[in-house]
Amino acid sequence: MSYQALYRVFRSQRFDEIIGQQAIAQTLKNSIIQNKMSHAYLFTGPRGTGKTSAARIFAKAVNCRFRVDGEPCNECETCVAITEGRLDDVLEVDAASNNGVEEIRNIRDTVKYPPTRGDYKVYIIDEVHMLSSGAFNALLKTLEEPPKNVIFILATTEPHKVLPTIISRTQRFDFKRISTSEIVGHMSDIMKEIGVDFEEQALFVIARAAEGGMRDALSILDQAISYATDNKVTVNDAMAVTGSLTYEMMDSYLGAVQAGQVEQSLEVLEGILSEGKEARRFLEDILLYCRDLLMYQQAPKILEEKSGHLTNEFKILSKELPPNEIYEYISILSNTQQEIRFTNNASIYLEVTSVKLATYQPVPETAPATNGVHSNDEFAQLRSEVAKLEKELQQLKVTGISVPITPVKPKAKPQANISQAYKVPMERVYQVLNEATKESLVQLKNVWGDLLASLPVTQRALLNASEPVAASPNQVVVKFDYDILAGKVASNEELKLNVANNLSRMTTMSPELIPITSEAWPEIRASFVRKLHENPTHVESELPEMPDEAPTELISQAEVPDNRIIDAAKNLFGDLVEVVND
Repeated sequence: MSYQALYRVFRSQRFDEIIGQQAIAQTLKNSIIQNKMSHAYLFTGPRGTGKTSAARIFAKAVNCRFRVDGEPCNECETCVAITEGRLDDVLEVDAASNNGVEEIRNIRDTVKYPPTRGDYKVYIIDEVHMLSSGAFNALLKTLEEPPKNVIFILATTEPHKVLPTIISRTQRFDFKRISTSEIVGHMSDIMKEIGVDFEEQALFVIARAAEGGMRDALSILDQAISYATDNKVTVNDAMAVTGSLTYEMMDSYLGAVQAGQVEQSLEVLEGILSEGKEARRFLEDILLYCRDLLMYQQAPKILEEKSGHLTNEFKILSKELPPNEIYEYISILSNTQQEIRFTNNASIYLEVTSVKLATYQPVPETAPATNGVHSNDEFAQLRSEVAKLEKELQQLKVTGISVPITPVKPKAKPQANISQAYKVPMERVYQVLNEATKESLVQLKNVWGDLLASLPVTQRALLNASEPVAASPNQVVVKFDYDILAGKVASNEELKLNVANNLSRMTTMSPELIPITSEAWPEIRASFVRKLHENPTHVESELPEMPDEAPTELISQAEVPDNRIIDAAKNLFGDLVEVVND
């Protein structure tokens, strides 16, 4: 027989064998024991946490004639057939590759037939969020009222993409990430069973790299066993397979940073990168290291259980580094993580980050001069002043008060001057308006939401309060609610390049972004219409797209005599255009 991966050989076959999901396993067992099974379930959670395994065990348990306390026997013909994927009554569908309406219609046509060998027909739909909207709609009615003895189990890693109408028709179970100690314990049992020696710390390295997924952990363990020599998995083997940094590397790097040794920190960084460590993995490991420093300062026992072994250098650093300095390290490293996502030369960012960390000077906390302690003399003085003020207040109530009235000059209202913070490039805006077409603007508006979703978080935040208002095939005018945002976008060449690249994928255009402010847009629009009235020969094909609130007003005020302008406006706005002849 050919070799099988560890995660396939040691897949859970009973509810009690599911690692890290005891509450869910017990709930499913009790529902079977009490014969209170639902017609539809939704299993959600990160990858490799046991969703599909739990669905298969549930399918075996409801069909097993010899189950005990809700657990399948795994020995009868039905259990063996389900384990091997041979039972027709249990159908597994991969929605990632079968996401069309036709596949769901086939399921809808077959559910009306009773089970042939088992007591229940069980449909397991994996990655259900990949179904198309049409497929979801085709599934709705059947999912709400399936025939007797039919159970649906939907599994997904992204529940937010599942229609709320689907979720409301199911019992939802959220599978959590498996803890490091539970993953290490399970891998330890497997290693003893297959007869491979190991260093316990190596399993901790693998478990942390798996990020809470048992399947990922067993896949990495499989690699480590193949990589190891002398039938023993060591810490170095685990580090090499996962690409993680050794604790000595992180101790040396953070030690040099904490001591302010810029040159030493850069040398350690160069040594780490020269060994083939990946930049993003380096940042993840250093961030985890800083997180561990904070945890060790507050809850050392919890960290020792999660990490297994802590070096002496780590313990010394945790005592010497104050929490506010670690917070700043984490902030700098997190920002670098975002920056290197869009570069092919991540080492430059890492070198700059190393200099920042090593030269960081924490701001000393200033304590109040009195240290929160006030003398009796101070309290006595305050009491006398309060008494004096109360006496004056009573006197004013009796005698009244006269205040000489001096004319106050009204403050001049600040004129809306958009150039104080950001100067709108009027010539470029007019150029876009001259060449703008309604088709270009509609095309951009249709994909504007998708464009924002495709941008990184920091860039998306700048464009959240924005809206395209005029577009030509090569340029787009975007208005912003705040002039500070317009100014930042205008100076952010990387953002404008990302916008152009993403729009080229979503549309037939790759326009350059020209920011303006919402305050300036009405004036620019009216000014442009006046210019058209004064010199109508500038109209080449169509007027630019205007907001729906006032196209009629603008056209009527301009008193446009040229039929070409009127025809162009009608092409854009249709029945909204009213020509007023004075």
